[in-house]
Amino acid sequence: MNEKIWSIYLSGEIHTDWRERIMDGAKAAGLPVVFNGPITVHEDSDDCGVAIFGAEENKYWHDHKGALLNSVRTGTLLKEADIVIVRFGEKYKQWNAAFDAGQAAAFGIPYLTLHPAEHDHALKEVDSAAAGMAREPEQIVEALAYIIHGQMPVR
Repeated sequence: MNEKIWSIYLSGEIHTDWRERIMDGAKAAGLPVVFNGPITVHEDSDDCGVAIFGAEENKYWHDHKGALLNSVRTGTLLKEADIVIVRFGEKYKQWNAAFDAGQAAAFGIPYLTLHPAEHDHALKEVDSAAAGMAREPEQIVEALAYIIHGQMPVR
């Protein structure tokens, strides 16, 4: 019997090491997972549309071209995911992460949120539709270990 390889989509802020902590933890735990996510080089994500399709004088259209191109990747990989992890960081407003959580909910894909306590009130609706809410990336790894193998955390 072949073990399922779980597809995990990592959505959210790109300014901290939360993705690496989850990926490293999953590897250390031997979890059968593959990770996907958005383009995490901010400049590339912002400028891809104009780099490929030509410059725009108006910043709105500059951003719009990039957003359209990025939406192909995000939509495709998110729809293929078994679980979506949505990270809301401390410093920036991640409207795209909230949108990804909404898409996951609409597609019936379970998602877990990851954010600091100061965002609890602002994210109450997003969290209420989530399968779980974590404060630290290591809790996400523990949740994945439980979901995939039924392993309880060792404390």
